[in-house]
Amino acid sequence: MSRDAGADLPAPPDDLPGVLSDALREELIAFRRDLHMHPELGNQEFRTTAALKARLEQAGLQPRVLSVGTGLMCDIVPQLPLGGAPRGDEGSDRPMLALRADIDALPIPDTKTVSYRSTVPDRAHACGHDVHTTVVLGAGLVLAELAREGRLPYPVRLIFQPAEEVLPGGAPDAIASGVLDGVGRIVGVHCDPKVEVGRIGLRPGPITSACDRLEVALDGAGGHTARPHLTTDLVTAAAKVATEVPALVARRIDARSGLAVTWGRIEAGHACNVIPQHAELSGTVRCLDLAAWRAAPDLVHAAIDEIATLYRAKSQITYIRGVPPVVNEPSATELLRDAMTLRRGPYAVEDTEQSLGGEDFSWYLERVPGAMARLGVRAVGDTTRRDLHCGDFDVDEAAIQVGVELFTASALLDGCRA
Repeated sequence: MSRDAGADLPAPPDDLPGVLSDALREELIAFRRDLHMHPELGNQEFRTTAALKARLEQAGLQPRVLSVGTGLMCDIVPQLPLGGAPRGDEGSDRPMLALRADIDALPIPDTKTVSYRSTVPDRAHACGHDVHTTVVLGAGLVLAELAREGRLPYPVRLIFQPAEEVLPGGAPDAIASGVLDGVGRIVGVHCDPKVEVGRIGLRPGPITSACDRLEVALDGAGGHTARPHLTTDLVTAAAKVATEVPALVARRIDARSGLAVTWGRIEAGHACNVIPQHAELSGTVRCLDLAAWRAAPDLVHAAIDEIATLYRAKSQITYIRGVPPVVNEPSATELLRDAMTLRRGPYAVEDTEQSLGGEDFSWYLERVPGAMARLGVRAVGDTTRRDLHCGDFDVDEAAIQVGVELFTASALLDGCRA
């Protein structure tokens, strides 16, 4: 269940501008709930894009829709220097800080009983992207006001990226649209139901894992189960690929890399007394280490071919590259840590572990330094175990306020460190 934003949260210090007003906080809650009710899949986020564009234009900004047709970028440029004198071009070529959100939903049903439950069958914001989007929007609105007041030191870019849930993610298309042009550092957040609202989880270095998709087709001569010696026993071959390939791959790479092949589907045959001619397996390849991820396709291909050949099956392998690990750059991680500490105090930042989940934020970090924080969305005192990608996933909406103030403080601190 969600709660009203701001409940049970300590007040941020008065000497740092960009505190979220009550009126804007309520508006953002309503905006998030509207997105939650109207989820859209990757590269289909037309309504979401239009809603963001309209609100940013209402704030006097000039958002630009990305070349793929959904998602957008928007620059917030200081209108006056801090002293109030007319602003020249000094510092205008300084690399910007980018704030990134992902805007797509998942193809699963929303099973919650709430007033803002999804109105689209088999579609749900079950990963918190509606919160990410609302947080970056809110930060943009606050920073736009600070820019008008002459209190924003340097430009900031907002990135609303489509298709994070579609391998290899929408980030490469966003990059091709120019979202990183002029950007020197990028930050983002991801909802984490294990972290209590009012806190963020941080770690320098890898915070997520690589994730690829694997499809395997096995073919061979079928026949009667009474005479398996005259056939290619594809059911046994598929079973051996399913059980032995993960173990074989694990023995051919440093165990510290965390390379794991895990199957999610196996299919073969239609009758109990017929050996089929075709079998299929599909699964994922996840990896904690960037170097091991780059070596993974060759290792997996070789292991599958070896097992398939042993059982006289012909293999066809489709290895779909997903995303590399998100590797937080130390100084960007410290920027988020310092911003959260200023807003909520040192207790509001906790260490977090590297997960085996994938996130296409990693593609940005292949080009510019940056960091991702885990945004706490678990209600204070709630001991229920919750997880992402579940139909009953929801957040404590106080997280919206926390995320906005984290990003605004990051933008102000980043400017001070120039």
